[in-house]
Amino acid sequence: QVQLVESGGGSVQTGGSLRLSCEASVNSMYCVAWFRQAPGKEREGLAHIYTGGGDFTGYADSVKGRFTISQDSAKNTLYYLQMNNLQPEDTGTYYCAADQRGGLGIGRYDYWGQGTQVTVSS
Repeated sequence: QVQLVESGGGSVQTGGSLRLSCEASVNSMYCVAWFRQAPGKEREGLAHIYTGGGDFTGYADSVKGRFTISQDSAKNTLYYLQMNNLQPEDTGTYYCAADQRGGLGIGRYDYWGQGTQVTVSS
């Protein structure tokens, strides 16, 4: 059974950084992604990574150059989302997701974590 547990959320000021972690009980055939749901908005895909046969990553335009998704080099069930230069519009609940289909579309993921809150204040 696939299980995903996020951690690392919190409150930061504009321009600050946070690193989110996702413990994912999946093998390398699964794509792992991070999604964000801001208050009153739909959940959106931010970044995804596929490590089967090499590291392939993709990002939404809204976070490209500021966020980095990665897999822990020593523990292949641990994934990170490094978030730099955070802005108030990055505020929301961040979810880790996994599926063999991959990409940034919400419908392509069957397995989800419970989410972790990120708040960015100006």
